[in-house]
Amino acid sequence: MTWQLQDAKNKLSEVVDTSIVNGPQIITRRGRNTAVLISYDEYQKLTKPSTNLKALLYNSGFHELDLTRDKSPTGRAGKQLT
Repeated sequence: MTWQLQDAKNKLSEVVDTSIVNGPQIITRRGRNTAVLISYDEYQKLTKPSTNLKALLYNSGFHELDLTRDKSPTGRAGKQLT
């Protein structure tokens, strides 16, 4: 639902209740979309990371790669420049 800013100010409790029951509420100012009011539960869903970086990298398969640095003079283990 869309609310004009003045109506949203006058009916804030109703706007909040509607956002909880029906989802995000758009607030307009001078006919332009200006803000969105969402429930706290919806906010939590949007801001909570789905996983941490360590778990993401571990589950990607990168942990199985051999990332040790090759210190041979050629830059390639067992290969010689010709």
